[in-house]
Amino acid sequence: MKKLLGLFLALPFSALAAEPAANAAVAVAPAVSSGVAGQLTQLVLGLLLVLGLIFFLAWLLRRVQQAGPAGKAQVIELIGSRALGPRDRLMLVQVGNEQILLGLSPGTITALHVLKEPVHVPVTEKATPEFALRLMELMGKDQKDKK
Repeated sequence: MKKLLGLFLALPFSALAAEPAANAAVAVAPAVSSGVAGQLTQLVLGLLLVLGLIFFLAWLLRRVQQAGPAGKAQVIELIGSRALGPRDRLMLVQVGNEQILLGLSPGTITALHVLKEPVHVPVTEKATPEFALRLMELMGKDQKDKK
């Protein structure tokens, strides 16, 4: 990785060193304009290379996270959550067949109660914001057709 980084950092200097000394005798005006154009081209290509590398790494990170063992078979599920204050929360978590009520505060997680009978939460459809519904309607992708 360090070699690759060194190669990218040395690339601009190698292009400057590759110019032959014979070109130095050419008139000043063309040399300055071609030098500025060459540097600008090199700057833009370098920027595009860095942006492409960032997008590639973001794509790769998403692919690796999706392929992980946690996929859809989650062992721990968050059933519900309630804020008690700006930094304190109550969370109902299901682990296997047990449901545990947790108290979360900065720096601590405390198991408050293990429920003997699990709380059954009705499954509801995710609410789609109006803007998203309108956009899908305009694009011809109505959600009702997907069911």
